[in-house]
Amino acid sequence: MPKTIGILTAGGDCPGINAAIRGVGKTAIVKYGMKVIGISDGYAGLINKEYRELTESDLSGILTLGGTILGTSREKPFKGSGKKKDETRKPILIKEHYEQMGLDCLVCIGGNGTMKTANMLSEEGLNVVGVPKTIDNDIWGTDMTFGFDSAVNIATEAIDRLHSTANSHKRIMVIEIMGHNAGWLALYSGMAGGGDVILIPEIPHDEKVVMDYLRKRADNNKPYSIVVVAEGVQIPEGEDSPARYLAGRIQEETGLETRETVLGYIQRGGSPSPMDRVLASRFGAAAANLIANGEFGRMVALRNGSISSVKLSEVGGKTKLVAQDDPMVRQAMEMGTCFGV
Repeated sequence: MPKTIGILTAGGDCPGINAAIRGVGKTAIVKYGMKVIGISDGYAGLINKEYRELTESDLSGILTLGGTILGTSREKPFKGSGKKKDETRKPILIKEHYEQMGLDCLVCIGGNGTMKTANMLSEEGLNVVGVPKTIDNDIWGTDMTFGFDSAVNIATEAIDRLHSTANSHKRIMVIEIMGHNAGWLALYSGMAGGGDVILIPEIPHDEKVVMDYLRKRADNNKPYSIVVVAEGVQIPEGEDSPARYLAGRIQEETGLETRETVLGYIQRGGSPSPMDRVLASRFGAAAANLIANGEFGRMVALRNGSISSVKLSEVGGKTKLVAQDDPMVRQAMEMGTCFGV
């Protein structure tokens, strides 16, 4: 059985990372008697050999904390390999430091980029287990990632608050939701918050359809509208924000008073929701169990309500997007929500 494991957190922060660290560490220490090493600032910590041992007491009291006690970075050690001398050294340094630290396995907690790098390290011969986290819910192979539920709660609360302002001033409010190129967060928060229009990258929208829909609502004495737009929605080159662009276009085309809100990084911060605490803990414990069983090169996953795992080689480089005929989309359309089509 492996005796020493390293844990790192890479990519953007999100609620639930500390719960996952705790899940891995406590299971490894309490159940298996392993030694746990916390690596600082993602893959940069492996390159710079910055780490410390994590004891059970170090893992107490972090379940509810936002952020990550280990720190994070967006270091991509394989980016540029073969082009610049200093870049080609990074994977070599990681392998050297992995050996020098006496690691039997490396647990990588992160999103799509982190899983891609984890797979590449696995192909280099390191024992690696991945734990998926992101507010975007766009990691292939798992039905859900921790961080998503917390972000949906935050975005939904923001939409709820915009309803009262929109109604008071008889305005159209456009709110921009995170998600990169995936519309999961905008779709779920838009439905939960009663968005009248939901625009996501996976469903190309026609501006004319959106304008006609908003005019019709106004003509039917519906005094305000909420437009939820994902940050990855296609906008003309040179425009910096879908919300700002659409708010300007809506007011220009319809004559209806329109304001925009860009929710931004507030969606990523703060304490994780109870659901994310549970999911992150389950993922962490599952990672420790995989290590104990010698099952490396895999990512823990939630599949049909049960915790399982998938090969890292199947995850790296893929993105889970919203299907145009997703049941959530169909249900919203049946209730009159406009997707611009």
